[in-house]
Amino acid sequence: MTQQTAAHVPDEHTRIDLSGKRAIVTGGTRGIGLAIVRRLARAGATVVAAARKEAGPLPEAATYIAADLATAGGVADLAARALDRLGGVDIIVNNAAATAPHLGGVLDIPDEDWLRNLEINFMAGVRLNAALLPHMYGQASGAIVHLSSGVTQSPPPTMLHYAASKAAVATYARGLATEAGPRGVRVNVVTPGNTATPGADEIREALAALGTASAEAGTTFIPMGRIGQPEDVAEAVVFLVSEAAPWITGSELVVDGGQLNVA
Repeated sequence: MTQQTAAHVPDEHTRIDLSGKRAIVTGGTRGIGLAIVRRLARAGATVVAAARKEAGPLPEAATYIAADLATAGGVADLAARALDRLGGVDIIVNNAAATAPHLGGVLDIPDEDWLRNLEINFMAGVRLNAALLPHMYGQASGAIVHLSSGVTQSPPPTMLHYAASKAAVATYARGLATEAGPRGVRVNVVTPGNTATPGADEIREALAALGTASAEAGTTFIPMGRIGQPEDVAEAVVFLVSEAAPWITGSELVVDGGQLNVA
């Protein structure tokens, strides 16, 4: 039986200071996104949390903007409203994601699901960056983090549409980092492993109900002895957007309790 240990939650003495920074987090009202919003706010940033539905509760330093990130118009509207709300932008966290497993395998995935995964998981970030990078370039500073996924390391056929869209994120971020670096903007990727979030829990339960995998199977080969928590991923994101990581760009930080090393 896998030993379960609690996630580390940093206390007030964790010295990452984002005072005065303005941040946008997509998919920021639940799961990993909500944890990132809360951690950014605790570090002193003012945050816009964007998502289709409001959840929360959000910290006092964060506000919610409803956004349809599956369309170009929805992303453009978010960018305009966020800039108006914040007065500028220093941090972008492209976290929004959506998918559903297709238990019949690759040939069971219809075109519309391939395209929907690309629109939300990949193009939403591309479009938001395109709208906001001119402001970052103008101030010669900024930090962008994209959230990928551990499924890209060993993509299951039932989730290949999701894995492919998330793999595209990592390739795009490396290329963008090359262009943005000389202009003062850093671009990195955080790749979470098996993490307890509402969306991931739903997928695990669906697979377990059909006997594809047990709900606990993902923890079997995690050296750290537990499934990840959203706060684990949030710590990595906040580190990468802070002055603690001034010479890190074009990198992918895997946050998976060591699972990739033994997979």
